[in-house]
Amino acid sequence: MTDTTRRDTATTDAGTEEFRTHVALHTPVAGELASEIERRLLFVSSEITGYELDTADGEVRGVILRTATPLGADELADKVNRVVDSDVRQQRTTRVKSVWTSPHERVVEEGTFELLALAGAVTEAGEGQVAVGEPLLSLLAYFDRAVKQLLGQDFAPREYRYPTLISTGALATAGYFASFPQHLMFVTRLHNDIDVYQGFQKSYAETGLDSTVLAACRNVDYCLPPTMCYHTFHQYRGRTLDTDGVHVVTAKGKSFRFEAAYATTMERLWDFTIREIVFMGSREDVLASRELFMRKIFAFMEELGLSGFCEVGNDPFFGGGDTSARIWSQRLLELKYELRLTVAPGRTIAVGSFNFHDDLFGHSFGIDYGAEGAVRSGCVGFGLERLVYAFLCQYGLDSDGWPAAVREGVGAMGGAA
Repeated sequence: MTDTTRRDTATTDAGTEEFRTHVALHTPVAGELASEIERRLLFVSSEITGYELDTADGEVRGVILRTATPLGADELADKVNRVVDSDVRQQRTTRVKSVWTSPHERVVEEGTFELLALAGAVTEAGEGQVAVGEPLLSLLAYFDRAVKQLLGQDFAPREYRYPTLISTGALATAGYFASFPQHLMFVTRLHNDIDVYQGFQKSYAETGLDSTVLAACRNVDYCLPPTMCYHTFHQYRGRTLDTDGVHVVTAKGKSFRFEAAYATTMERLWDFTIREIVFMGSREDVLASRELFMRKIFAFMEELGLSGFCEVGNDPFFGGGDTSARIWSQRLLELKYELRLTVAPGRTIAVGSFNFHDDLFGHSFGIDYGAEGAVRSGCVGFGLERLVYAFLCQYGLDSDGWPAAVREGVGAMGGAA
């Protein structure tokens, strides 16, 4: 063990032994980048169950990693420093820019998920998975319909329902594999051969199901989609769009992202629902459309009295040599805005994002805008479970305390209110 690491043990509340490994960073990192370190630590190793940052004088000096079993300290140190060096250290520190702050400051308490569970409204179905009932079902339908109605005030969107699976070719074209490998969920199947099927049946009867089954699977043609917009760009691949204005496509569907141990209640589900809107057209039209719709959403949040804000954000690029440059570009050019709502004292979650891709996907998928070349695009996405959860955190389960617009909207659909 090097002098940059040390280990001790502790006993958890459950009475089990926990190992803690302190890893010193090669050199300190500015404290403003602490969140960028935190959002990556649990992807460093599947054995890590928790962490703390070692900070002093406004800098991150190291990390304390918690594991259920003792791990090689030098190996952990190498992994942590490799991720910090490649993804975080070179990032420029900038003051976070806010583009909207709600005038409402609601008092929010901890424990909403536990109350929902006691009421039978939610059930943890597995890691990163939650089954939902009323009143969430009605609220999910209400917020989805409200977003579509706001969109329809200024645009004439084409709506699609996409398949659950998306081809790996589509994600490769979009550059997803190089940017977000930590979130990928592949779909495979047993290779179609009688020997494979019979071999599987024999091994399953003897030892059950384990990772060795993957040796009998040769197909990696599909993934679970991380979001809806890749379906849209794949659908429009190779087309030339007319130049009579912005083209708007919307879809709602299941999306999937592996979140490691970051998965908590309804805040970071592996399996969730997204309502997404894609704008395609000229640069000016796409940016204007994003801005117009974004302001409509802010006004809607204010009408409902929700507490939150919207700020310039960045995607969780992971493990690439150009990660810092891409994050700086996103922030500098304000390519991504995140809408965040309060879910607990001093804590918010992102419930939506407003993104501008410029000509990235136009080039990648060969989508042209008339004779002007690659189409420009932007997208807006809402995690509907997160949006509903934030609403319930702020207003509670009793519909009598909800805003009148929500009660009436849910009631008009024959829902819980």
